[in-house]
Amino acid sequence: MTFKKSLYLLFLITIVPIYANGQQLPQLTQYMMNNYAINPAVAGMQDYYQIRTTIRNQWVGIEDAPTTNILSVYGKRGNNVGLGGIVFNDQVGPTSRIGANMSYTYHFSLSKKTMLALSLSGGFTQFKIDKIGWNVQHPDDPVTQGDVIVDAIPDATFGFNFYGKNWYLGGSVPQLVSSNLELLDTDFARNFNTEMTGSLSPHVYILGAYQHTINDFWSVEPSVLVKYMDPTPTQFDIGLKTEYNDRLWAGLNYRSNGDMAALFGYNIGERFIVGYSYDIVNADINDYSSSSHEFMIGINFVPVKEQQIID
Repeated sequence: MTFKKSLYLLFLITIVPIYANGQQLPQLTQYMMNNYAINPAVAGMQDYYQIRTTIRNQWVGIEDAPTTNILSVYGKRGNNVGLGGIVFNDQVGPTSRIGANMSYTYHFSLSKKTMLALSLSGGFTQFKIDKIGWNVQHPDDPVTQGDVIVDAIPDATFGFNFYGKNWYLGGSVPQLVSSNLELLDTDFARNFNTEMTGSLSPHVYILGAYQHTINDFWSVEPSVLVKYMDPTPTQFDIGLKTEYNDRLWAGLNYRSNGDMAALFGYNIGERFIVGYSYDIVNADINDYSSSSHEFMIGINFVPVKEQQIID
């Protein structure tokens, strides 16, 4: 059996039964640009709808390394309601995770300057392990037999968000349902006396940002993302984004595992945003991969101003 396929079988034997013992959701470097992917309660924080798409290639240089694709649409519906939806696809070698969620958010006024949004989203997630095409030395090995194993489960996320004119701070709990997965076929479980199920554990995210205007041309935006899932240690990202003339922006991001990233982007008018981030991975795997890449494209459906119509 090849080394590569042995790693996949190690995943089947050890990771699936204890799926809840590690971070189960993908990470984003440009989380401040696609914050709905972290917390659905940000829907309706602005008075217009937004589209954000994220494409992430992690650990470039490692074959079959993780890739993530996210498309989110969210915005304000009426005075106090925000609506949104998201579809996503994660791929790691022969394993994949796809799903979709829709959210409803209600906004409360706490004071003249402070709002509170509460959100609930629901949908599904499908997990798949594809054994077709595995090139192994011993094709009669029962571990490698079978074709595609698929399990689809319901999913839900709760979120809250405090916000004002130039700041927000909130949290979310994805995988709220804690559904069980069945990703091992019956023959495999019987031959190896292995449990067939592993559960999805709730995660806790805390996300916040503050935009400070320095002068007519420059602004800075520090941000923080805290991630926790029992029993893993708490992880955090700290970012700083600087924007010039509401057009060109750049920033740095530090992750508690030692990763660092540089961010660049450009706003094309008020409606279009393009962004790119380059991650420098930590010392644990930099002998195999030196970087991760993430691309972001956004559209803001900003209402046309009266003066623009006259012009």
